Amino acid sequence: MTAPLRVHVTHVFSSDPATVFAALSEHEKLGVVFAPAKITRVKDGAASRNGVGSVRRLKIGPLPGFEETVTAAEEPTLIEYEITKGGPLKGHWAVQRLTPTGDGGTRLDYRIGFDAPLPGMAKVVGAGLSRQIKAGLTKLVP
Repeated sequence: MTAPLRVHVTHVFSSDPATVFAALSEHEKLGVVFAPAKITRVKDGAASRNGVGSVRRLKIGPLPGFEETVTAAEEPTLIEYEITKGGPLKGHWAVQRLTPTGDGGTRLDYRIGFDAPLPGMAKVVGAGLSRQIKAGLTKLVP
């Protein structure tokens, strides 16, 4: 995780951590969070379908697609991934930490870091990504 933090989103779900983890780890369900991106599974993980080593491809409109690989998965508390192929962002990493709330829900702490090749681009991409994630998480699970 060398690139600086660009996006930090927190969200509280009424669903338990296992339910939220299942939704966040299922590649095809992430289209709701990252709409209008088209997300397709490229490869299953070594030990589980959505676990470490699993790969998804994201395609947003006419832009070139890119691939993200899950680098850590500890059900139901942690998912980490990074861009491993394509895309203009450099050093991209993401960490999703899930903690139970006192009322049976789940608090998500979602952090994304990256650099961009053009001055000012990281700030613009970060702001747009933050807005999209905040809106999309409300549609993922209750």
